[in-house]
Amino acid sequence: MSASGGTKAVVAALFANLGIAVTKFVAFFLTSSSSMLAESIHSVADSGNQALLLLGGRRAKRKADLSHPFGYGRERYVYAFIVSIVLFSVGGLFALYEAYHKWHEGGGITSWQWVPVTVLLIAIALESRSFSVAVKEANLVRGKSSWVEFVRRAKAPELPVVLLEDLGALVGLVLALGGVSMTLITGDGIWDAIGTGCIGVLLVVIAVVLAIETKSLLLGEGAEASDLARIEEAITGGPEVERIIHMKTLYLGPDELMVAAKIGVPAEESAQLVARSINVVEARIRQAVPVARVVYLEPDIFSERAAAAGTGAAAETAAGAPGVAAPGTAGETAEPNRS
Repeated sequence: MSASGGTKAVVAALFANLGIAVTKFVAFFLTSSSSMLAESIHSVADSGNQALLLLGGRRAKRKADLSHPFGYGRERYVYAFIVSIVLFSVGGLFALYEAYHKWHEGGGITSWQWVPVTVLLIAIALESRSFSVAVKEANLVRGKSSWVEFVRRAKAPELPVVLLEDLGALVGLVLALGGVSMTLITGDGIWDAIGTGCIGVLLVVIAVVLAIETKSLLLGEGAEASDLARIEEAITGGPEVERIIHMKTLYLGPDELMVAAKIGVPAEESAQLVARSINVVEARIRQAVPVARVVYLEPDIFSERAAAAGTGAAAETAAGAPGVAAPGTAGETAEPNRS
């Protein structure tokens, strides 16, 4: 995912939510509608979240130093996780509290009755524009993946976060419009409370989904199966390497993949020739998978013990040595499990 595409969607969402928040607060002060207050706080939370995403993207561009030798790319994941916390607490829990308060207090909308409906319709139009920008930018990078797969597997967090936030905002606006409309029709503030409660539940669910997805990114995910296949082919696609003894990959940031592999080389080759071969293989890896910017290749002569050393398992080898991993296969991986 390009950083520019994610930034464009975030900026569009930020300006839309700032404008929407102002109009919603005006509507709340005029009508005292709990749905309007919940939606106002929701827009404020979304605006803060987009500011956090922009801040995270900026801080992630800092150069590597002694304390962070692999750079700060994963800081984007940290700020995306903070977004989920803000959405859960400021947006979801506040809306649920306001719904509880309104349910017991009651009271309909007795003044400026046209204001909340007008504001909500304008907000839906603005939010739809923001959502369409996010969808357009996501379509440029998601390829043939479904929307669920895109959200689950995207390594750059900005677009999935904005997509879920904008979708939640649109659904929340519809819920608020329903609650306010029923309150105006019946004169009963219970409908306003129900709409507010539904908004709270919606925001909590979206926050939990975001937290699960970004938690997996924070823990560290490896390359997708398709990229792994290209990396394996790049390593073994020439005469330099006999086989991959074992290999691990890790995303250091959305746009930077680390590849570490122990490779089997012919026993009779000189150190000079091995070094030259490694340089050739590294170039092939970076050409096959451009985000593989950090590559470490360790030459070795294949043996069962060498294969066992990199699997990280706790099984015994065929020789019966305790605490040494069983032999693995080249490129073993699992689909990211964000749960």
